Amino acid sequence: MRQITDTVLMVRPVAFRMNEQTAVNNYFQEGLHMDNEQINKKAQEEFDNFVAKLRDVGVNVIVVDDDEKLDTPDSIFPNNWVTFHEDATAAIYPLFAENRRRERRAEIFDKIEAEGYLIKDVIDYTSAEEEELFLESTGVLIIDRVNEKAYCALSPRANEELLIEFCEDFELTPVIFTSYQDVDGRRMPIYHTNVMMCLAENFAVICLDSIDDPKERKNVVKHLKSDGKEIIEISEAQLHHYAGNMLQVQGADGKKYLVMSDAARKSLLPVQVAAIEKHCDILSSDLSTIETCGGGSARCMLAEVFLPKKENMKVV
Repeated sequence: MRQITDTVLMVRPVAFRMNEQTAVNNYFQEGLHMDNEQINKKAQEEFDNFVAKLRDVGVNVIVVDDDEKLDTPDSIFPNNWVTFHEDATAAIYPLFAENRRRERRAEIFDKIEAEGYLIKDVIDYTSAEEEELFLESTGVLIIDRVNEKAYCALSPRANEELLIEFCEDFELTPVIFTSYQDVDGRRMPIYHTNVMMCLAENFAVICLDSIDDPKERKNVVKHLKSDGKEIIEISEAQLHHYAGNMLQVQGADGKKYLVMSDAARKSLLPVQVAAIEKHCDILSSDLSTIETCGGGSARCMLAEVFLPKKENMKVV
């Protein structure tokens, strides 16, 4: 079982803008003084530069173009609707915003298979949308594939019942808590776990201060330490610069990288950078337009592909 992969799916935007349907509980989103066409153009430039940086270090990036007819402003964040697993299973997830549900496109699976990957089964959780229950994939699920756990901060985007169902299906132990951020003087649930926590092979970057309940905080720390993860703490201020929204990937020659935005990288203290670089290099890219309007960053843009290659599967 692998914790990190060398292959990611990314969706190039064609109608990126601030999504009014997600802004109701994504408190990271802000407007920009540009029209939507300019915003999308800037987002495309940031996307293309990010893809080039990943490919330069040997990460296999499968790029799919968004479909303009669908009007899907958040399609740039495919990690919220799909996961791909080593047993040739894909899973698709129920999404809070109605206009995000159009992001789930069968032709994306066709593209993945055309790249030589095998999808034998699809587990579909999307019927939960009819009951207004949501579980937004690796936005809310921080999966420890090696130690068979799923960390999840409950929120309007992460339903506990669905989390338990997912963990039963994939034989994972749930580690459940709630994380909060200050919004106009109130403590409000953070919409996605992956803005406050990143789990790599040998370490975790996490904002423990956002877990207000001491018992829940202690439980998360206990699980991380028992699995031998070095805990690299970030502050709530750094969380707001997307310092929790990171993903470790593998490039050429097995070299590992922690991928993040320039804003996240600039927010880190030298001691935090040194702690990360004990384990792997840092790769960052300017994602300022995407972060401001989309309320998501580097990790949200990367859907990991753990699927087996077709030529590696024995014919029975």
